[in-house]
Amino acid sequence: MWNELFLLPFLTGLALAIVLPLLGAYLRLRDEWLAALSYAHIAAAGALLALVSSLPPAAGGIGTALAAGAGKRFFAARLSGGASYALLLLGSWSVAVLLAANHPLAERLGHALFDGQLYFADGATLALVAIGGAISLLALRALSRSLLLAHLYPDFFRIRGLRAWPIQLGFDVLAALCLALATMSLGVMGAFALVFIPPWLAFRRAASWRGGLWRALVIGLAAYLGAFGVALWLDQPFGPILALLLVGIGLIIA
Repeated sequence: MWNELFLLPFLTGLALAIVLPLLGAYLRLRDEWLAALSYAHIAAAGALLALVSSLPPAAGGIGTALAAGAGKRFFAARLSGGASYALLLLGSWSVAVLLAANHPLAERLGHALFDGQLYFADGATLALVAIGGAISLLALRALSRSLLLAHLYPDFFRIRGLRAWPIQLGFDVLAALCLALATMSLGVMGAFALVFIPPWLAFRRAASWRGGLWRALVIGLAAYLGAFGVALWLDQPFGPILALLLVGIGLIIA
């Protein structure tokens, strides 16, 4: 385990297993869990577009996800009921599949992005995830009170003469960044499993918001540690093992 071959991927995934469940709690609070899946697909499509354009895939994935997060408010204002997330998801999935079907390099990267490529994480990936994760945790802490007020007391900002959209835009960009980083390592569905299932289970049991955050964090970390060990033991891809383990935990608790 302490061999660098496995240590760097383990630490990379561990950082994501801390950030994603906490981020997912705020997405669930805002009933925007579908946004997580759409951001992950957008990041995958952006990485493939960058690859076929001879650009760094990581830069393409992060850049397109950030653009989607920044433009989300524009589309959401015109498409109600989560339709904007569904359209973004379907469009980015279609682009990714078409690129993978028509470009040999894109095909290999496409499989890695959708299945997960955590075992190939290197020092640069770990540094990027660690920096992005630290920024995300600090930003979540700073935005938390305003996000809760905007959801529970939507008239608070209007009565005080304040604007809520900068807070919401900041959170959208933050969510897109985290999902892009996670997609590059855990894969589309692995990232979505960590951002969706732990908060879903925590919301069913927790008596308070802080208690819910702690429950989501503990469930996410436990699932990650178990999945990493089982995947290495059975010599299997990490992403599907993580998703199956979280599904199993979800069925037991729910």
